[in-house]
Amino acid sequence: MVTAADPGETRTSVWLTARPAAPARRRSEAPSGLDRDRITAASVRLLDADGLARFSMRRLAAGLGVTAMSLYWYVDTKQDLLELALDRALGELGPPAAAGAEGAAQGGGGAGWPGQLQALARGYRRVVADHPWVAPLTAAFPNIGPHARAFDAALQRLLDATGLVDAARTGAHLAVSQFLHGCGGTVRRAPEGDFCLALDVLISGIEAKAAGPSGAG
Repeated sequence: MVTAADPGETRTSVWLTARPAAPARRRSEAPSGLDRDRITAASVRLLDADGLARFSMRRLAAGLGVTAMSLYWYVDTKQDLLELALDRALGELGPPAAAGAEGAAQGGGGAGWPGQLQALARGYRRVVADHPWVAPLTAAFPNIGPHARAFDAALQRLLDATGLVDAARTGAHLAVSQFLHGCGGTVRRAPEGDFCLALDVLISGIEAKAAGPSGAG
């Protein structure tokens, strides 16, 4: 199965690498009708249809009606393209919860932080269920694309709203992150009701910690 770079290979995330612009005299040679966004969207469709193990630049190019070498005008490696596809899938989570810490803590948006955290987690589960290749790629890549950062920022805001501080705050973030990333291997086997029950238990634990004497400083 394709995951990250080959063993022993050092690579930089596509989100940290600035690709130099092609010389003007060569830009006209680039295949027409292609751009990085179109290639990324096609990658998501191919991954959904065939899975991660069968994904290849050759198969992707065939679906786009171009040569495999044409794709390298827009990405440097297959791993770069997988990172782009991963973040595009995470973008399906939609706009993160916008309520600030104070508003969420007081029930802003009609849900409060527990309801908003539940909605965020269930949205993540839907993405993992719809795209089974997302879970292994989140373990293989650093998850620093714009949609991944937006998701983490939303999670951080909701945890801020709990009032937890210091070690308790760190522990809550770790618990939620591990719960969500761990659900990738079981999401297609466990009914959604079981997932929601486990999520309720997790959130209840955070609420109990926040209400206790060692929760808020």
